[in-house]
Amino acid sequence: MTPHTVDIVVLAAGKGTRMRSARPKVLQPLAGRPLLFHVLDTAEALAPAQGVVVVGHEAAQVTAALAAWYSRQRVSASSGNGPTAPQKAPEQTGSDIWRTVAQTPQLGTGHALQVALPALADSPARWVLVLYGDVPLIRPSTLVRLVAAATACDGVALLTVTLENPSGYGRIVRDGAGGVAAIVEEKDADAATRAVREVNTGVMVLPKARLAAWLAALTPNNVQEEYYLTDVVARAVAEGVPVVAVQPETVEETLGVNDKRQLAELERIFQRQTAEQLLAAGVTLLDPARFDVRGELTCGRDVTIDVGCLFLGEVVLHDDVVVGAHSVLQDCVVGPGTRIEPFSHIVGAQIGANAVIGPYARIRPKTVLADGVHIGNFVEVKNSEIGEGSKANHLSYLGDATVGSRVNIGAGTITCNYDGANKYRTVIEDDAFIGSDTQLVAPVRVGRGATLGAGTTLTKDAPPEALTLSRAPQRSITGWKRPQKKR
Repeated sequence: MTPHTVDIVVLAAGKGTRMRSARPKVLQPLAGRPLLFHVLDTAEALAPAQGVVVVGHEAAQVTAALAAWYSRQRVSASSGNGPTAPQKAPEQTGSDIWRTVAQTPQLGTGHALQVALPALADSPARWVLVLYGDVPLIRPSTLVRLVAAATACDGVALLTVTLENPSGYGRIVRDGAGGVAAIVEEKDADAATRAVREVNTGVMVLPKARLAAWLAALTPNNVQEEYYLTDVVARAVAEGVPVVAVQPETVEETLGVNDKRQLAELERIFQRQTAEQLLAAGVTLLDPARFDVRGELTCGRDVTIDVGCLFLGEVVLHDDVVVGAHSVLQDCVVGPGTRIEPFSHIVGAQIGANAVIGPYARIRPKTVLADGVHIGNFVEVKNSEIGEGSKANHLSYLGDATVGSRVNIGAGTITCNYDGANKYRTVIEDDAFIGSDTQLVAPVRVGRGATLGAGTTLTKDAPPEALTLSRAPQRSITGWKRPQKKR
């Protein structure tokens, strides 16, 4: 399939009453992203000439979400889509090929195409592919085969599936020769038609040159008093236009979402598919059923991921990384050979090679950890750079700090970076030793090779290669009586 041979219309106007949510159905989250975004990403893989999203219920919410997706596509196109991504024409990037049109009121799928078609008037594409904003798992390869089938027969191509229980779906009615004759919605079907197990998914490819006339001929003569897009099939047959059916590799591709139960089912299907892709790429998942990706996870060779881990945003794990159980990683890069111990939480950070993080560590945004850094249990690091081989193994907070190489930070150390109004930076130079229970009141600098004694509250710069203390002299008071509780 060559680029720009097809226009794509995504129907996203439905209310989704059974979701029982203030959020429109197409914006319900699957793997951390709206259902509609998954559909649009698949549509983009076909390199359409033009795209239209039909909005309706809560149109303002959907349009605002689309603006974010369009913006991301524009950035992606300008920065490069990767070696396997389809190439757009230079003048078409991101939102340039997509339009949003409103369907008011919502009078059915046929009416939605009537609203969308004028936005495609200037497109050179011969075919229109119809997708649905609540059917997120369909594969680009399936859609390529569907477009190829329409092109080969110079007619209409339908995506159909055969179900054990076809209840709720429109049935595919075939003629005596086995060709597709019509699609009959279940509410309008007789008993014999309801017994048919081949059903319509709604996804279809239509010849644009004939589509306007077919849509103009639609009538709402049905139980729901709507303009059914499926009625164009009967029009095509009546005019002698070939109609062919294509089936996907799996039924799961065609599953839609109408309620939270179905949404949860699709979430598990999506996560299983993601796990299977990672396993095929050589990643070790200790339990593929207890694993979630809500974004994009990229793994090198010999990566091991324990149970209950959650990956959000864009996460990169280089070779030989081990992620311990129940860790959360978001928008971060982890260098080769690094070990993330269980129950660690890492967001917006860059971690070097052969580091050890956790257990129970929290690495917050704008943190850069160099090779060989150790961040131990109940240590929090925020907006800091920590140099090669440095260690903070116990119960410490390092915020707005620049830490050199080979620094040892004792338990209970705190960088006091905030005075209630402004934040200040702490600098600890190479080879310093910070004793336990030390408070560094920023802005302050610890010189190279300096040692801070345990319990120090540092308010002035500590000189290099010297011991700095701020303890009061120890003394013992004899004869002291511990207070007693009054009767």
